Amino acid sequence: MKSKEPPASRPDDAPPRRSFLGQTGGAAMALALATSYGTCGAYGLRFLYPARPPRRIWQFVAVADRLQPGESMPFRAPDGQRITVARQGEAGTVEDFIALGSTCPHLGCQVHWQPDRQRFFCPCHNGVFDPRGKGIGGPPGEAGQSLPRFPLKLEGGLLYIEVPAEGLLV
Repeated sequence: MKSKEPPASRPDDAPPRRSFLGQTGGAAMALALATSYGTCGAYGLRFLYPARPPRRIWQFVAVADRLQPGESMPFRAPDGQRITVARQGEAGTVEDFIALGSTCPHLGCQVHWQPDRQRFFCPCHNGVFDPRGKGIGGPPGEAGQSLPRFPLKLEGGLLYIEVPAEGLLV
């Protein structure tokens, strides 16, 4: 004859497993709810108080006469953007110059000015941009992408560019 063993006894003060799982699940749901309300509140504050546009400054680029028609020069903005400044005309006015971001919007390769062909060229996938930075060939042309343009000014024979001040210690 088999003897029956008494069932394992549990102390009366120990919570049952179901109540533990219920409390844990409830706490997780309350945490998720608080997180979602916090996220919603953060988005609401960003909507009510949008970020200010970055402060912009004028920086010296070059003595205008030292950049001959057809020549270009690299420039790095304080925030790290690579910019190509090219002289395309001979009149001696600010309209002779153009400053374009030199990073191709297609894949981020470096674009350079080809004065003999009057274009900006991206060697990664034969991307071609006209002298004003508009994509006219390759993937950038097909996607209608353009190079970002930066304002220039000419004062006393000196060429200045307007760039974001981010990254400068002022």
